[in-house]
Amino acid sequence: MSDYILEMNHITKEFPGSKALDDVNFQVERGEIHAICGENGAGKSTLMNVLSGVYPYGTYEGDIIYNGEECRFHNLRESEKKGIVIIHQELALSPLLTVAENIFLGNEQKKFKGVIDWAKTRSKAEEVLARVGLEGENVNLPINSFGVGKQQLMEIAKALAKKVDLLILDEPTAALNDEESKHLLDLMLDLKKEGITCIMISHKLNEIEYVADSITIIRDGKTIETLKKGRDDLSEARIIKGMVGRELTNRYPERTDVTIGNTVFEVKDWNVYSPDDADKQVIKHVNLHVKAGEVVGLAGLMGAGRTELAMSIFGHNYGQKISGKVLINGKEIPTKSVKDCIDHKLAYVSEDRKTYGLVLQHSIRENMAMAARPKFFSKNGVINKNDEILAAEEYKAKINVKATSIEQEAGSLSGGNQQKVVLAKWMLTQPDVLILDEPTRGIDVGAKYEIYCVINELAKQGKAIIVISSELPEIIGTCDRVYVINDGEIAGELNKDEVSQERIMQFIMAHNRKEA
Repeated sequence: MSDYILEMNHITKEFPGSKALDDVNFQVERGEIHAICGENGAGKSTLMNVLSGVYPYGTYEGDIIYNGEECRFHNLRESEKKGIVIIHQELALSPLLTVAENIFLGNEQKKFKGVIDWAKTRSKAEEVLARVGLEGENVNLPINSFGVGKQQLMEIAKALAKKVDLLILDEPTAALNDEESKHLLDLMLDLKKEGITCIMISHKLNEIEYVADSITIIRDGKTIETLKKGRDDLSEARIIKGMVGRELTNRYPERTDVTIGNTVFEVKDWNVYSPDDADKQVIKHVNLHVKAGEVVGLAGLMGAGRTELAMSIFGHNYGQKISGKVLINGKEIPTKSVKDCIDHKLAYVSEDRKTYGLVLQHSIRENMAMAARPKFFSKNGVINKNDEILAAEEYKAKINVKATSIEQEAGSLSGGNQQKVVLAKWMLTQPDVLILDEPTRGIDVGAKYEIYCVINELAKQGKAIIVISSELPEIIGTCDRVYVINDGEIAGELNKDEVSQERIMQFIMAHNRKEA
């Protein structure tokens, strides 16, 4: 008989106008790594928020049985007392506090009369950091002085400091590179050996294959099936079939009826210095071009300078001492402000949709119309709301945004649907050039396919498109030509028939040797 640490029975959760969870049943065996898969908006995070008390007892129907006892959590603190700790996709860290302060925030190490024992706080922080492979890190530094990968591990250290029995990780590797992701997944396997049970939400199916003992698939708020290692087929194709309800034979839709035309977009001798150090050159003599109907990829390792290049071009949003030329249709354009770029039909879908792409408290309609409003949806400073409604409804349908209405708050959408809203926002500006920075980060395979279809449709319209992605298969599957960037320089260029992961890495390694 199975030893279940957790059983969630007949869980139903409704929001105004939609049923997020519909009679969900979910069981987790003690000491296993249990993955939850599903498309964006399927209800995965909602289910975990019910479990952890983010959505308190009384706001949902059904029962939670934890360690054989029925639990009715009203907040996070109550679930944490039972040993359930959730790490959300957006890190819950205070950037200006030290590492030690963050690890024990809300779990302070006190000595007498509520006074914090700082010596104990620092020594225990060092101990728990060692458990996650961060021995020797300075716990007195502000946490924002570390990269995202280390911050993710510090978030896990924060959870371990609370004597966790059930650790929930929501998209833990979404913002990590391959090396950081592998380290985190190996850490999960080590925690399993220590007897800690893990629930992992992820869209990266290869990672799920690597660590998961069981996989529960959720679709449209309902549990579809649970697959077990050693009993069921856990291949990516099998998981995708459960997620989307059909075979997905080709992850990247074929681009047809596209004619690649003349050069639309050019960057000449582009140089950028670090915003924090006027002597440190980040982008060095970059030259690139994109033709009408062409999709060009920027490939490279984390920190290679791809996002810095894009942000410096688009309104000089990164760096200082910027020099070089940007040309559209053979004419040099000003790029010192976002308005300059929009006016000259250049658009940029940013890597961080929540910080730079959306106003989360505003509606889908307001977010979609925001960038295009001055030129297309207002006259003499008066907004034409009817035109906004028509355009937002059109794009909601065109790119399949799953929402109750265009007046729904953008912040209430799943990550994939938020990404579609950002894409629609820039498509409504009717750009000739569109730069897409990590356009499918943190979204499921079905939503990715839909975004690839949008990219193909834009190419068919003759747009010049740049795709920045850390996923090399995505670069290979979507692009006609690829620039390899390393240490802020163009390390090589590959045509469609030349490009492969091996060739990209060869360019990077050759450039590193040249630099050395």
